[in-house]
Amino acid sequence: MEVYLNTNDGAPLYRQIMQQIEAAIATGLLRPGEAMPPIRVLAQRLLINPNTVLRAYRELEASGLLKSRQGAGTVVSGEGSPLATNAKEALIRKQVHALTVMARNLNISGPRLHELIEEAYRPEHTTCREPGAHS
Repeated sequence: MEVYLNTNDGAPLYRQIMQQIEAAIATGLLRPGEAMPPIRVLAQRLLINPNTVLRAYRELEASGLLKSRQGAGTVVSGEGSPLATNAKEALIRKQVHALTVMARNLNISGPRLHELIEEAYRPEHTTCREPGAHS
C-alpha cells in the first residue's frame, strides 16, 4: 500500500495517513492480519517525522482498525469484523455529507438528489464517466 501526502490539503498529515489506511482496509486492499510498514520506514518514505506516523497508527489502533504487537510490529486487526463495514460506511457518510452540502448550495432538492443517486446506482451506470459523456 502506498500513502501519499498533500501538503496543500489543509488536513493534518497524520489525518491524511489515517484516512488512506482506513480506505485501504474498507476496500480490502489491506486485509486482517496484514503487516503495516514499520513507523520509521513509512516516515522515511514520506519524508516526515516518525511521531506523525506513530500518531496515525495509535489513533487507528484506538479505533480498532490496527493492532500493535510487541516486537512484531503493527497489523490490520479483525477477522471479518464489522470494523471494515463501519469503515466503509464512514467513508460513504463523509462523501454523502459533502454531496448534500453541494446539492444545497446548488439549490437541488433532497428528492431530486435522491433521484440522481438512484440513477447513478443503476447497473448500467457503474462505469465512472461524466454525465452526458458518450462512449
